[in-house]
Amino acid sequence: MTLPNGCARAWEAMPWVLQGSAPREQGDWLARHLAECADCRVEFEQQSRLQLALSLPPENAPDPGVGLERLLARLDRPEPEQAPPQRAGGWLTRALVAAVLLQAVGIGTLGVKLWSERPVAAYRTLSQAAPPSAPGAIHVVPDPGMKLADWNALLHGLGLRVIGGPNDVGAYTVVPAGDSTGDAVRRLRAAPGIRLAEPASPAP
Repeated sequence: MTLPNGCARAWEAMPWVLQGSAPREQGDWLARHLAECADCRVEFEQQSRLQLALSLPPENAPDPGVGLERLLARLDRPEPEQAPPQRAGGWLTRALVAAVLLQAVGIGTLGVKLWSERPVAAYRTLSQAAPPSAPGAIHVVPDPGMKLADWNALLHGLGLRVIGGPNDVGAYTVVPAGDSTGDAVRRLRAAPGIRLAEPASPAP
């Protein structure tokens, strides 16, 4: 199976967009493509779940054997009734789909690995000395079990933008778009799934 040029470009961009390392133009292009392509939206959601799973503590890490079993079960499902000349091609199609899925997982894993190997300065804990934070920055620690979709919805709903993280304790650094830092901190603390929300710099 050969992916259309737009879909191939989207799959290549997904890991970098998910890690926040893609240029803005690439992220905007992917957003427009996802709005029009249901298949790529499904793939993007799968890579989003993979990214979230890789960020979980070891005790919450998913069992790779379960994912492999699910993939094999999908490949072994009987196909709808087809004309005999088309059945041979069905196996080939399934094999190619499996190869593409495995390649996508590999690309996502590579993207996460490259992101995790960035200089240590990008992964400081709250107790480490750090350069001056952006004005109004807030350190936020979401619950490890929080779904990526819920985290993104919370950020969007509160008008927050991630500018750093996660660090060694799972903290992100965010900045509010409109609210004052104090208001944003109070709203974060009241939101479900948030373990900690503190201003990055003490109030003057």
